[in-house]
Amino acid sequence: MTTSTRDQFIRTAQKLFAEKGFYGVSIAAIAQQMGLTKQALLHHFGSKEKLYGEVLQRISNELMAESSTPSNSELDPIADLTERVLSQYRMQMGDQDAARLIMRELLDNEQRASSAANWYLQPWLDSLVECVLAIKSQADISRGQALALVYQFLGAAHYFAVSQPTLSRMFDQAVYDEACQHYEAELRALIIARLGD
Repeated sequence: MTTSTRDQFIRTAQKLFAEKGFYGVSIAAIAQQMGLTKQALLHHFGSKEKLYGEVLQRISNELMAESSTPSNSELDPIADLTERVLSQYRMQMGDQDAARLIMRELLDNEQRASSAANWYLQPWLDSLVECVLAIKSQADISRGQALALVYQFLGAAHYFAVSQPTLSRMFDQAVYDEACQHYEAELRALIIARLGD
């Protein structure tokens, strides 16, 4: 199987998992969408769990790549964290399937969480927690407090990104476009207000 074919399988599965959740999609449905048999898809991935893991791994890799650019290493810790959160926000604004799937994985995962063998998004979350812990004014913050802050920032970024289809229809286009133009500045201000000196 070529890389492009594998990537096509993963992208199709991502779209379906994002729309219906892990338990709402069968291997047969993914295979049918691809024009394959269930056996052909299982031959390449082994199980639905492994395919789901591949989808999450790809999203995690993209998040890590977006938030770990060489220029970030030259930034002070607050600017580094801010740029990482904004990178995640931009990525999710451009990829609604990834945004919805992250939301499902982090918030709608009660059944699978009890038996999950691999937390694909944890390295990305850990990298953000480390950014918070590196901020001098936060030297005495606990890891749990740092995670709470990271979730506050990601939640603000993520909620707006996943709300894009609804908000763009709920409000007239001019209002929605204006909100989009200002959202990064508001997100930046939120992070700086909480972590700045």
